[in-house]
Amino acid sequence: MNLIEKALQKTTDTKALVIGKDAMKQTPKMFKDLFGDKTAVVVADNNTWKAAGETVYSYLKDAGIPMIEPFIFDDPDLYAEWTFVEQLEAYLKDKDAIGVAVGSGVINDLTKYVSSVLGRKYMIVGTAASMDGYTAYGASITKDGNKQTFDCPAPLGMILDPAVAAKAPKGMSASGYADLIAKVPAGADWMLAEAIGSETVDEFSFGLVQEPLRKSLSEPDAVAAGEVGPTELLSEGLIMSGFAMQAYQSSRPASGLEHQFSHYWDMEALSYPDGKHVSHGFKVGIGTLVSTACLEFLLNYDVEGIDIDKCVEAWPSWEQMQKQIETVFAGKPGHLARGLKETKGKYVDKDGLRKQLEALKAAWPELKEKMKKQIYSFDEVYDYLKRVGAPYECEQICVTKERLGKTFDGIQFMRSRVSSIDILQRLGLLKEAKAYLISKNLMK
Repeated sequence: MNLIEKALQKTTDTKALVIGKDAMKQTPKMFKDLFGDKTAVVVADNNTWKAAGETVYSYLKDAGIPMIEPFIFDDPDLYAEWTFVEQLEAYLKDKDAIGVAVGSGVINDLTKYVSSVLGRKYMIVGTAASMDGYTAYGASITKDGNKQTFDCPAPLGMILDPAVAAKAPKGMSASGYADLIAKVPAGADWMLAEAIGSETVDEFSFGLVQEPLRKSLSEPDAVAAGEVGPTELLSEGLIMSGFAMQAYQSSRPASGLEHQFSHYWDMEALSYPDGKHVSHGFKVGIGTLVSTACLEFLLNYDVEGIDIDKCVEAWPSWEQMQKQIETVFAGKPGHLARGLKETKGKYVDKDGLRKQLEALKAAWPELKEKMKKQIYSFDEVYDYLKRVGAPYECEQICVTKERLGKTFDGIQFMRSRVSSIDILQRLGLLKEAKAYLISKNLMK
């Protein structure tokens, strides 16, 4: 049994996957197998309709699948925003039809969420290897100016032809590659969380992400050149990450410190001068550089020689921590509210800190060796991102080094999930770590 078959046995939502040459021809069969004699509706945008939607529609129609008119978003500035949710919901709510989403992240999230609201399942025909959310539980939608993750089931079935994905607009595969390389430090973050007793690593979902990872990341130049085979490997790695999140019912198997940068900048509506939003993968890629550098710094530190009494003595009370958060996020009410809530979720008192650091110290000799094998070096990540055509300097996504430095100062407060930055905070090493990041020319 291969890894995909094992994954499908554990997934809570997705029950069918076809990936490979001419995979779209399998759309009618998958639809019949999953939905019987239900009516189908193709959901696409102008670009994905031309790339694959029209072909999928023809396959379904020729196979005798009952159909209604496709829903095609025609806004050139389409993104996963509440206005577009309302448009799709208004079209589908009075029609008993199953969505066949044809597209990548935006189309998938919009169809996923609306289908869930209407109490229906759906399937996705992917058109790009641009992110890991195809088969993930939940949809990321911007509502009232804030990007939020809404609970909703993953697709019942997925189809992806890597030849189509390889022809996706420039930058989409690079974005997917950047999202996938993030799983390397994310795995190390999960190890650290387990070491201090905050979480337990789920070996099955960890393996779903990590086992195919190196192979999926092995050919950045070929991915950049639009070669079909390497794009297929990239797609498989991303899909397995989605399956892992679905099986674990959390993004933890595929998300660590690096993703917190994306979430932070989502709240600030990070965009290019022309107003277009920076892709999730590109934001995560820059976050991966920071996360990798943090892990390098930690691995070079004498953790076995830490003075636990000194760390405990310096550890702030919750009231002191709250004042610190209020200072960091002065004038940013959204960040402040989230910071207080998320930090409270992982805060420990002095006794709790002592237990965590004693556990870390005891685990460190073995853990250090495992983490060294787990991560790429900072220079390797930088090189891979550059070769695949993803941003490798923060200015390339319109973040100055000064802004990245300020983001770093607040990032440890933005998620209750423990990552390397929380370990550095507990060890009293954030200033030294930031100096190391500055030495890498990452930030100021």
